[in-house]
Amino acid sequence: MAQVSFVREAILGPKAPPQVEVGVVGWLRANLFSSWLNSILTVVSLYFIIVLLVEVLPWMLQSSWTANSLNECREAIALHYGEGTHGACWAVIQERYLQLFYGFYPSDSYWRPNLALLLMFVAISPILFTNVPRKMLWFSGGYPFLAFWLLWGGSIWLPIAIIAGLALGYFVVAKGTGRFGFLAAFICGALAMLLWMLFAVLPVANLIHSVVPIGLQEVESAKFGGFMLSTTIGVTGIACSLPLGILLALGRKSDLLIVKSLCVGFIEFIRGVPLITLLFVASTLLNIFLPPGTNFDIVLRVVIMVTLFSAAYIAEVIRGGLAGLGRGQYEAADS
Repeated sequence: MAQVSFVREAILGPKAPPQVEVGVVGWLRANLFSSWLNSILTVVSLYFIIVLLVEVLPWMLQSSWTANSLNECREAIALHYGEGTHGACWAVIQERYLQLFYGFYPSDSYWRPNLALLLMFVAISPILFTNVPRKMLWFSGGYPFLAFWLLWGGSIWLPIAIIAGLALGYFVVAKGTGRFGFLAAFICGALAMLLWMLFAVLPVANLIHSVVPIGLQEVESAKFGGFMLSTTIGVTGIACSLPLGILLALGRKSDLLIVKSLCVGFIEFIRGVPLITLLFVASTLLNIFLPPGTNFDIVLRVVIMVTLFSAAYIAEVIRGGLAGLGRGQYEAADS
């Protein structure tokens, strides 16, 4: 006689979720139709998007690419698509697209900003992706000097001499920490690096260049423009403002009165002044405070101001993150 068990001998496997809870349908229900209010807003938004596309797409497609003036453009559109048709005049894009990308950069040197942009993705790859070999970080550290040389040109020995100054400062700090303490070694290293940058970089670079002339055609900053200039300022500002913002945030949380006061004053001053005002000061008024005959690169001025402006805001973001830590975390770190 067969025995009937009232207790299950095997565990049932998990059932598949309902079709309305997964896939595209599940995403739509969770994000666009999760409630009656969200459903109404979704439908209204779709209506406005459709109306916008119906108006914009014909204007973009019924256009002219070869007109030499606005009147000629309108006549060409009316001839091809009928009287009363409105369309875009893209002839300026066809005529000026290189200027929109490179500004007034020499056309025979377009390969230099292109190569700098390509190498930028190579340089940031070990920072963004953990599976990239860590040895690539050496290239990431040297990329700013390589990009500077590619964009501005001149002797290759100038960025190498700057790297030598940074290496000199690091060497002094590393060797002096064990003998004189970190603070004294840091001050000596910073002083040695500053003296090298002020008095030795140009003579050493010029001397080596006179023996081994390796360089590119120099391009002045006034010829920079378009996408290339925006990318240069943006990437440099982000890369330089992040570590500076971290230092400012830590300085604002410091118990040292002088350090905290300087950081707070800098952050609040920068946050209280519009960026356009700082850029105006950098481009026009800075020469008033510099010695006569000083030629301070205009792009470098803008990069410095954008870096300082971004650093102040990044410092506040990091300070907000630090404020979210419990008191016990600080006490554990102090112990």
